[in-house]
Amino acid sequence: MPVLKHLFLCISSPYSLPAKLINGGIAGLIGVTCVFPIDLAKTRLQNQQNGQRMYTSMSDCLIKTIRSEGYFGMYRGAAVNLTLVTPEKAIKLAANDFFRHHLSKDGKKLTLLREMLAGCGAGTCQVIVTTPMEMLKIQLQDAGRIAAQKKLMAAQAQLSSSSAVGSAEPAVERRTTATQITRELLRSKGIAGLYKGLGATLLRDVPFSIVYFPLFANLNKLGQKDPNVKAPFYVSFLSGCVAGSTAAVAVNPCDVIKTRLQSLQRGVNEDTYSGILDCTKKIWQKEGPMAFLKGAYCRALVIAPLFGIAQVVYFIGIAEFLLDMLPKHRA
Repeated sequence: MPVLKHLFLCISSPYSLPAKLINGGIAGLIGVTCVFPIDLAKTRLQNQQNGQRMYTSMSDCLIKTIRSEGYFGMYRGAAVNLTLVTPEKAIKLAANDFFRHHLSKDGKKLTLLREMLAGCGAGTCQVIVTTPMEMLKIQLQDAGRIAAQKKLMAAQAQLSSSSAVGSAEPAVERRTTATQITRELLRSKGIAGLYKGLGATLLRDVPFSIVYFPLFANLNKLGQKDPNVKAPFYVSFLSGCVAGSTAAVAVNPCDVIKTRLQSLQRGVNEDTYSGILDCTKKIWQKEGPMAFLKGAYCRALVIAPLFGIAQVVYFIGIAEFLLDMLPKHRA
C-alpha cells in the first residue's frame, strides 16, 4: 500500500518523520506561549453579543482582564493549548508534507491545485485534535467574561434597587478546570460532547490550510536562490507571517461561528444556536455582517507570529540538531 510504504520510508530515513513531529511540537509550544493573551481577547470579543458588551477592543479586553483576574488571567486555558498544540501542529505539518509527497508526480513541481489539495488534507487531519482542544480552551477563556458580566449586572441591579438596605454579597466565580469540563461532557454526552462544533471547525481549518500552505510555499520560494537550497530563516518567518495572517482573516467568519457554537455558557441576553446555519442567520440578522469580522485583527496577530515561528523552527531543523546529539547505537 502506498501510504504504508511512504510511512515506512519516513521512519526508516534518518529522523524524517520524528523530526517533523518534534519540530511541529516545539514551534507550537513557543508560539502559543507568545500569543495566547491575544487569542484570549479574540475569543471574548467574538463571543460578546449585543446584549451586554464588556469590551470595546483588544487592548480594552486585556486591560480589564488583568484588573479583574490578574496577569495570569490572560493565560486562562493556556494549559489545554500547551498540552494539545504539539500533536495538533505536528499532525498539520506532517500531513501537509505527506499529501504533497503523494500528489507530486516523479518529483515534479506541484501545481497550485495540488498544493491546495495537500493543504485540504492537512486541515482535515488536524481537526481530530483541534476540535476538543478548542472546545475546552473556549470554555476557560470565556469564563472570565461571563463572570465579569454577571458581577456588573448584579452591581447595576443593586444600585437601582432603592429598597435595598444592606449590601448583598458579590457573586463568587467558581473556577472550573479543563479536567472537570471534560468529565462532565463525557458523562452527559459521551465523546461527541468534546467534538461539538466539528463541522464549523472543518469549515474553518480546511479553507485555512488550502490558503495557507500554497501561499507560504510560493512566498518562501521567492527567497530561494537555488531550488535545492533552503530559503534564509527570515524569509521563512516572513512567509509564514504573511500567509498565516492572510489565511486567518479570510476564514474569520467561520471562526466566529465556530466560537459561538462551541461556547457552552452564555452571557445575559445572549442567543443560543442549533447549528451552523442557525448561527449564521442570527448573527447576520441581529448583529450585521461586520460581526463576522469580530476579532479578525486579533486572529491575524495570533496566527502571523504563530506560523512564522512554526516555519522557522521547521525549516531550521531544531529537532534534527537535537536528534543528532543522541548517542548512536551500533549493531
